[in-house]
Amino acid sequence: MKSPPVYPGLENDSHGITQLGRIVLDARVFGLITDAENCAGWDLQRMQLLSNQVEARWDDYGNLPSRLPDDLRARHAEVYARAMERARARGWDPELGEDE
Repeated sequence: MKSPPVYPGLENDSHGITQLGRIVLDARVFGLITDAENCAGWDLQRMQLLSNQVEARWDDYGNLPSRLPDDLRARHAEVYARAMERARARGWDPELGEDE
């Protein structure tokens, strides 16, 4: 029997800014997981539960970082700056190509 797919973890994600990677980053911003938790080995059901929690938190702020309270806005900027630096070092290019 084939085992269910699992998330490889933020550090093992292709560049860390994938849809699942952003769930991990946002969960860190909102304090749903610690900065040490990278969700490695989490099955997709567990990732979906985390996604639902993150989504509920974002709903409180209209899904806009600019609407976050100062402390969360600063935390968001910090978490994403580190993630983007790491992703760029791995070859991530934030510009979309013509086929994307």
